[in-house]
Amino acid sequence: MKCPFCAEIDNKVIDSRLSKDGNVIRRRRECIPCGRRFTTYEHIEEIPIMIIKKDGRREVFSRDKVRAGLHKACEKLDISMNTIEAFLDDLERDLKETGEKEIPASAIGEKVMVKLHKINDIAYVRFASVYREFKDVNDFVSELKTLLSNSSGS
Repeated sequence: MKCPFCAEIDNKVIDSRLSKDGNVIRRRRECIPCGRRFTTYEHIEEIPIMIIKKDGRREVFSRDKVRAGLHKACEKLDISMNTIEAFLDDLERDLKETGEKEIPASAIGEKVMVKLHKINDIAYVRFASVYREFKDVNDFVSELKTLLSNSSGS
């Protein structure tokens, strides 16, 4: 590991710690020539999940894009950032556990809606209105009727 201060590669590890989730190792290092200390992080190199868009294009899964959609859906609702981050962690874990390298965007959208429905019905309908591209109020009413009939059956 090259020292960020003097660019020498002769250094030693003086402390190693595992992150809380066990996915990262934090190492404190000391450069032998200059004596300065620096931190490195070691983690598993993962193959990114590719998303197949409606038009056939492929792009790398973006947690930030999903987070932005969730923020809009959850705006002005009593849903904490911790809940949203846990939601994103669960979603990412679910996607990785499929073992698929390419996943249709529609499958991800449906997973988000199922999970969001369990958290908050209003956030669910907001997300659905964008995801399912509601064209008018009738689309909203139809989704609400489905939501209400499912709620009364529970």
